[in-house]
Amino acid sequence: MKTVLLLLTVVLALLLPEAAHAAGGHDLKPPEFLTRMEAFPQQEAAAGMQGIGDKLAFRAKEQPFLLVSTIIFLLAIVHTFVAVPITKLAHKVQHEHDHAHPGNKVSFKATMLHFLGEVEAIFGIWVVVLLGAMLWFYDLDTVTGYLGGVNFTEPLFVVVIMALASTRPVLRFAEACLRFFARFGKESPAAWWLSIMIIGPVLGSFITEPGAMTIAAMLLAKKFYKLKPTPRFAYATLGLLFVNVSVGGVLTNFAAPPVLMVASKWGLTTPEMLLHYGDKAVVSILISSFLYFAIFRKELAEMAVRSGDHDGDGKGDLIEKDRPVPLFVTLTHLAFMAWTVAFAHYPPLFIGGFLFFLAFSQATEHHQSAMILRGPILVGFFLGGLVVHGGLQGWWLGPIITSLKEWPLFLGSTLLTSFNDNAAITFLASQVEGLGPQLKYAVLAGAVTGGGLTVIANAPNPAGQALLGRFFGDGVSPMKLAVGALIPTIIVAACMMFFPDRGIDEMFAAPPPKEATTESPAH
Repeated sequence: MKTVLLLLTVVLALLLPEAAHAAGGHDLKPPEFLTRMEAFPQQEAAAGMQGIGDKLAFRAKEQPFLLVSTIIFLLAIVHTFVAVPITKLAHKVQHEHDHAHPGNKVSFKATMLHFLGEVEAIFGIWVVVLLGAMLWFYDLDTVTGYLGGVNFTEPLFVVVIMALASTRPVLRFAEACLRFFARFGKESPAAWWLSIMIIGPVLGSFITEPGAMTIAAMLLAKKFYKLKPTPRFAYATLGLLFVNVSVGGVLTNFAAPPVLMVASKWGLTTPEMLLHYGDKAVVSILISSFLYFAIFRKELAEMAVRSGDHDGDGKGDLIEKDRPVPLFVTLTHLAFMAWTVAFAHYPPLFIGGFLFFLAFSQATEHHQSAMILRGPILVGFFLGGLVVHGGLQGWWLGPIITSLKEWPLFLGSTLLTSFNDNAAITFLASQVEGLGPQLKYAVLAGAVTGGGLTVIANAPNPAGQALLGRFFGDGVSPMKLAVGALIPTIIVAACMMFFPDRGIDEMFAAPPPKEATTESPAH
């Protein structure tokens, strides 16, 4: 009974912030643990604390809930690593239930296990545990105060941009653009694979990384994964896709979440990003993609045999004929995407635009494919849970980031990104006053470098996993994904840190605008 009451309380806590605002209630106060977090640096400086261990011990003693929140977050991460075995167990239980009760297809135990094995649901599930702990340590006002301050703009944006990017007109347009490059290889599986892995991620600098991930993943499903690659090649492709998308968005100052967190505060412009990050990103994408192409060229050749010959040249290809989409429909869809990208930080505008888009898609239904929102909503749920957890991790991330030199900071940023959203890493770095140009460069480079190692490292990754997970049996293995992404990650690291670049000091030397603000990924 207590558990039921606790769950009901948590549900009410989730609903109360919006209800309070809708009813014109009083402003929600920031929770005590957040205000204390902001005061920690001054208290530690006054006490003369220097070591990371001393600072973390002091903070954990002052606010024990922060330590508990991090333990819960780590348990959620561990849960992602056992999601595949849980899914296998769910299938086994369901099979046993079907055999024992042929007339009853629903197994409560199997269904619950399936939910627990759904990667996109894991962080949301552990949010319930987190809010329960918060209620135990504090009170309902604290829970509502914290949730009322969490910024869910990014999860909402990802839901909308995924839905738009997965529509038939947008996919046909993207496919036509990539076909231009694939034709140089006569649209063979190898040519399509290279086009998607190289051009697709670079598009992320213009249509945002979540949009590029959605398009690239859906085209990979259609042009590559349906040909049933070996598990080794399947994981290598997924890992390479995650890494390439993570660095492919740094050609501009608005498309990659970790860049966006610091662009205003550090005064970064698109030309600066292109000249000091974008060139290295493109080189690393080319090297990694052609290296994997060389490693798996024989398997790609075998896929050409399985794909069949459609143009009569005696070689397998992926040429397909499809009913064309009228130009005005395609242009309207692209206009809705442009609107969403332009107002990515204003939910009322891009959500309002999406509602108009739904009306337009219904009016042009004969040119559309069925819109399935389950994937985008699950990804949004995943990211929503992640920002709720991530907003409580600054108490230990901050001291680590501020204590490191250039190379340790780069490596630390790369590693920490694997266990937290990379936008949170750069946001925390942007709050450090007096950070030198080389250190700023290192932390941002590390954040985008490590963005492909895990599904939680970069906001678009859950979208890619949601779209391609069905090709990996019972689910994507986090360890195999990390192995597939390791070599491209090393290549990106080498490009980011070893390429000569004499303009970094000038890039970060300009003072930020007087009214510049940086938006927290969680608040």
